[in-house]
Amino acid sequence: MTPVDSSTSHAPPVATPVAPTGSSTALRWRLRTGVRSTLKGTTVTVGGQQGPSVPLTAASRGTRLLLEQLAGTGAEESELAGAVVATDGEQGLLGMHLTLAKLSGAGLLDAVLRLDGSDVAELSVAGQGPIRLAGRADPTKPVQFDRTVTIHPEGGALVVRSPRSPLRLAVAAPLAPLLAALTRPVTPDELTAQIGPVARDAIRLLTTAGALSEGPEDPARRQWETHDLLLHNATRSPRTVSGYGGTYRGRGVTDPLPAIPAPRLTTTVALPAPDLAVLRATDPTLTDVTERRRSRRVHDDADPISLAQLGELLYRTVRLRKVFEGTDGEQVTDRPYPSGGAAHELEVYPLVTRCAGVEPGLWHYRTEAHELELVSEPSRTTAALVARARVAAVMESDPQVVLLITARFGRVMFKYESIGYALTLKHVGVLYQALYLAGTAMDLAVCALGGGDADLFAAAAGLDYYAEGSVGELVVGSPKAEGEPTWRGEDPT
Repeated sequence: MTPVDSSTSHAPPVATPVAPTGSSTALRWRLRTGVRSTLKGTTVTVGGQQGPSVPLTAASRGTRLLLEQLAGTGAEESELAGAVVATDGEQGLLGMHLTLAKLSGAGLLDAVLRLDGSDVAELSVAGQGPIRLAGRADPTKPVQFDRTVTIHPEGGALVVRSPRSPLRLAVAAPLAPLLAALTRPVTPDELTAQIGPVARDAIRLLTTAGALSEGPEDPARRQWETHDLLLHNATRSPRTVSGYGGTYRGRGVTDPLPAIPAPRLTTTVALPAPDLAVLRATDPTLTDVTERRRSRRVHDDADPISLAQLGELLYRTVRLRKVFEGTDGEQVTDRPYPSGGAAHELEVYPLVTRCAGVEPGLWHYRTEAHELELVSEPSRTTAALVARARVAAVMESDPQVVLLITARFGRVMFKYESIGYALTLKHVGVLYQALYLAGTAMDLAVCALGGGDADLFAAAAGLDYYAEGSVGELVVGSPKAEGEPTWRGEDPT
């Protein structure tokens, strides 16, 4: 048997408008793009270069004909049945249905909706899972999009996805009116009258993809915003994404980022290094600093934080201890706090308003040299960052230092697929805790912030928003004993 190759693209064309009634529609099965079937002895193996493959042992002539028909433009189930019966007799129908179930279960089939000979919708597996077509909807029961559905353009089509589903539905231009109509409750009968018989099969595909509302939401699901649910499912439900974890997705596309960013060749300020032996002998215990840790929002501007204190805090938490060569040519590093894959993509930019020994401005901490390099003199933009931090921390005066935490995204995204940004946020949390505990041991006032302005930071630092952006903020200063705000007698954070 000649290998059957379905490697050509099947993107739905941007075609002619839908004819309202009397149009010819068909729902067809087709092998996924890139899937091949090869015969060796009496076994036909169906699969792609990556992903699952399905062996069909003792494959009959009808099975081989079935696979040939599934390649290319595919075939309706009735057409497949007719070809199998003509070759293997009616007893071949059971084998046909088992073969379709195996291929669909392995995610090797697409369901394609055709209208007057042109593809107008294609249901495929974007993650890991089968396509099991839903039954036809009640023609009189209203349907509409689930509120968490996303639609984006891709390859001349509109791609509809539910964050809960591993399936994606690519819809061509003729069905765009259907998508618009589903933004409100509408019955299949009404859609059929507006758009034509193709609406019924389109609703069936949308239902299969999990894109339509299943009725009133329960309170637990209602609390989720769409973007949070998308991130949660993409990073915690591997079945909904095509790749997950350390796949080295950047290999062959780009070079891995070096562990240490290039110096700016501006003004630098050397930071004193603390004596770790002395700290080991004199520091309070972990239990003590954990129990005493609080978010402290009042700074003593009469006696501000010093350069030596700022340097000690950074040295104890984020300094670079060693650089290693990774397994795929990338550099990995060792710092005081842990990082997935030893990527250590986080950088710290102290935004100084009052610090004895260093001029105000936006600085960058060079982890390998234990020094500050000037990024920007004070400006309207840096003042806006300070003001935003003051409001977020509920402070009456400007914080002495805002520690802006950034991520060099390529450090994690070169290796990690689907979980890259979520992993960065976990690293931010780890660094928050390290700064809190070290700051408590040093009797500094530390307060982490829940959000910031990445656009403002990019403008202040002159950095590409997508290459290195702010992902966390803390305010740090010398503590003032009196005037600390309380909530019910205690600061809950």
